[in-house]
Amino acid sequence: MHQLQFKLFGEKAILIEWFPEISMSVLNGILDFQSKIVTNNYPFLETIIGYNSLTILYSQKIVNYENEVEILKNIYKSDFQIPNKSNYFWEIPVCYDAEFGLDLKEISIKNHLSIDKIVTIHSETIYTVFFIGFLPGFLYLAGLNPQLFMDRKPNPRLKIDKGSVGIGGKQTGIYPLNSPGGWNIIGKTPLLFFDSENEIPCFATTKDQIKFIPINIKEFYEIQESVANRSYHMIKKQSND
Repeated sequence: MHQLQFKLFGEKAILIEWFPEISMSVLNGILDFQSKIVTNNYPFLETIIGYNSLTILYSQKIVNYENEVEILKNIYKSDFQIPNKSNYFWEIPVCYDAEFGLDLKEISIKNHLSIDKIVTIHSETIYTVFFIGFLPGFLYLAGLNPQLFMDRKPNPRLKIDKGSVGIGGKQTGIYPLNSPGGWNIIGKTPLLFFDSENEIPCFATTKDQIKFIPINIKEFYEIQESVANRSYHMIKKQSND
């Protein structure tokens, strides 16, 4: 078991922190604890997952913080069999054409890589969804190759188009909605990462895996049209993890 830190987080929340690293061990620990809380019918309003944290939100002000922490510690230590959950492997088409890869040239210069090499490195990696946040459907992905690390822009753009694929620091991700943002844009996917018309607006979930598949600009617009007509079928497989 991990050594946890419990902190009062405002009047209606408790923040639980794991070791400050991005790893599957920490993620599994967070998800297991979250499952135990849900299964034990613990009276919470919502839980929020971070790279190395779990925040528990309550509907009312916490009256006895020490007592709540003791209850949570006992739940964490409990010998409870976590039910298996299915996770999926998603193939995401991305066009890295210059029309969409607004910052490819800058990354190429700063990281001493050709644009073709950047695309190869970015698309050969299998990424893991650690959590969803910032915007509805924004996937925080772990696994970016250190060769592609790139500081966020000092002056964020006022608008980044939905579907834009970017690199921010040690992370890569996809903007699910039009939004301001400071990540370096390297391509664009024609898929929707948040669709309010679907019963499940965001198709991916924590521990799913993502692989980017390079496509040309003609294929981009063909898939975009299929998505708009709701005739496109995403490629997903059962994850091995």
